[in-house]
Amino acid sequence: MKKTGSLATKLGQVLLDNNLKIVTAESCTGGGIAHAITDIAGSSQWFECGFVAYSNESKTAQLQVPWLLIHQHGAVSVEVAKAMAQGALAVTSGTIAISATGIAGPGGQTPTKPLGFVCFALATKDVTITEQQVFSGDRYAVREQAILFALDMLVTFLA
Repeated sequence: MKKTGSLATKLGQVLLDNNLKIVTAESCTGGGIAHAITDIAGSSQWFECGFVAYSNESKTAQLQVPWLLIHQHGAVSVEVAKAMAQGALAVTSGTIAISATGIAGPGGQTPTKPLGFVCFALATKDVTITEQQVFSGDRYAVREQAILFALDMLVTFLA
């Protein structure tokens, strides 16, 4: 996708200019954010690593997301997205993290968390911000929109 490549290129330049290393913590996007970033030549200069923590157990084991937080708010929540991003920073030498957790479908939705509902968090050592969006379309469309949103969230934050 051309827009993904453009955003990832812009993100890479901003990260490089600011001597930052990014870490991704992904669930519903299945590594798509990390894939978009590492598609850019030279990304080893600004990409630390990526986690695909799809199950609740992996969120706890890999990213230190408290089990109680998942139980209280659900895996798809801004609270868990925040813990994922903060956990990714805690277990790596990255300086900025992005996380995404959501419902790409075709099932899994609830009355309060519809199909396409995705929660994001962006964390540095000093600040964590969260966002939530509801994207339309099928599983592929929801995931692609979430990847674009995450890249844009990073670029906007760092601009």
